[in-house]
Amino acid sequence: MLRESLLPPPDEAVLATGDELSFRRPHITEGVLTKLRRGGYVVDGEIDLHGMTGAEAKDALRKFIAECIEQRLRCVRVVHGKGRRSGPRGPVLKNVVNHWLQRADDVLAFGSARAVDGGSGAIYVLLRSK
Repeated sequence: MLRESLLPPPDEAVLATGDELSFRRPHITEGVLTKLRRGGYVVDGEIDLHGMTGAEAKDALRKFIAECIEQRLRCVRVVHGKGRRSGPRGPVLKNVVNHWLQRADDVLAFGSARAVDGGSGAIYVLLRSK
């Protein structure tokens, strides 16, 4: 308890365990994002980041997205977990994924997966065509 009280205040942009993710570039319509979040695109590939540190996950995700673009994959799933074991820091991997993907030029949109595909512990990512 004392240790937690000495930690800096949480960043307002940090997500909670059950928060769903949603992002789209300005030229991507809301309809495309809705279709993506409903699982309307075929998932061509997947990466599971469970057990990685934030730095490891960032590096693995960067490599995975680059390979997917090279292979002309259009939609992929990223499993980051819900962060239930992250303690007071919140969901570490989920936050890393959210922030990094929003800055990745090859990512057009992403949204939390359907419950059957991981719910708020995974996202579908729509990639640009090469």
